[in-house]
Amino acid sequence: MPLLLLTRPEPASLRFARQAEALGAEVVISPILRIEALPHDGAALADAPGLVFTSENAVPFAGPGRGRPAICVGPHSAAVARAAGFDAITGPGDAIRLEPMLKDLPPGWLHPHGRHIARALPVEGVAVYDQQPVALNDRARAALAGGGPVMVPLFSPRSARLLSAQVQGARAALWVVPISAAAAGAWDGPAARMAVAPTPDAEGMLAGLAQVMAAQHS
Repeated sequence: MPLLLLTRPEPASLRFARQAEALGAEVVISPILRIEALPHDGAALADAPGLVFTSENAVPFAGPGRGRPAICVGPHSAAVARAAGFDAITGPGDAIRLEPMLKDLPPGWLHPHGRHIARALPVEGVAVYDQQPVALNDRARAALAGGGPVMVPLFSPRSARLLSAQVQGARAALWVVPISAAAAGAWDGPAARMAVAPTPDAEGMLAGLAQVMAAQHS
């Protein structure tokens, strides 16, 4: 049975590990990004009539919800925004499909986001946090040095680039599942198998992981 290496920040990795339980794989969590606040105009965010959230990480920086509307990329970011007091609208799960929901927004809406964004949206953006690279932990390095296969989901082009640099000497066979064609194009590491997720969300990622696992028995 292959290992499942999860490299997103720990809350997101733990959440996806629960979603992936049906795969039956042993999970190794080793975040390669750490969230750090950036200087920004907090008053502008607190006074904005509405906000767009493409990541749960931006919600704590957005000021009190006070029932303000928030268009959120997917169900989890919407749940986090709702818990913070926003009147959250749930989007389709990725930034590309979110864009039609952002047409004709009233003036003053803002998009708080990280320093590195995969796609600019037609809403004024405010960088509120950075994601600093972190080295893989000992358990992850041991998994990569082992003899069994390791499944590697890639949730963004940036994480694909960062992880590529850390797995160049891996002895384990890597079964790589990028969340999008852009993430696949950013991967520069070894890949014994690769399957791009059919949809750019958690469900698509689970389907891609199931696909690379099924290839073992074909």
